[in-house]
Amino acid sequence: MTNKARFITLEGSEGAGKTTALKTIKKILNKWGVDYICTREPGGEPNAEKIREILLHSEHLHAKTELLLMFAARNEHIQNVIKPNLAKGVWVVSDRFVDASYAYQGGGRKLGQGVVKWMDDFIVGDVQADLTVLMDIAPEIGLERIKSRGQADRIEQEGLDFFHRITQSYRDKAKLNPSKYAIIDASKSFKIVKQSIISAFESKKQELMP
Repeated sequence: MTNKARFITLEGSEGAGKTTALKTIKKILNKWGVDYICTREPGGEPNAEKIREILLHSEHLHAKTELLLMFAARNEHIQNVIKPNLAKGVWVVSDRFVDASYAYQGGGRKLGQGVVKWMDDFIVGDVQADLTVLMDIAPEIGLERIKSRGQADRIEQEGLDFFHRITQSYRDKAKLNPSKYAIIDASKSFKIVKQSIISAFESKKQELMP
């Protein structure tokens, strides 16, 4: 077993079942016996959590403001949570990371991938995921699932076309570096999804824990 800590991210549009997936990932890492923390974006750090409130519950934000706030929160998260833990040998599992900006702001908000890539290079740099679990689901199915959550936040209230752009952006990003992604069909039953995640991790185990 290596002392190198790994950075794992979990991505997907609304209603993809990331919360359930995270529980499965935690069980896998517990079984592997690795020291890890779970965190989230936007948020995961005190200042970043304050920015999260603005992002999710403001009455209105310009798309560029949203992008800038996302990366401001991300920088605090990276500098104060992700980097320090990885340096200590602690694995980090983040519910969303920079791929979410490519999907939500680059695709959903139509800002384009170029500006997100510039921010990615500037803020994230080499703090890239070793493995990204992408919970892939048709927007129609995902949005139907979240209806039972109650009051939707600012982003969840967007229209169907917005979420189609997000889904396609996630898929396009995964195609650029397929070896770093585990794409899970999140439309399947919980049992099948759980087994798919377990299988994905088992297939990557030697790479993650050489």
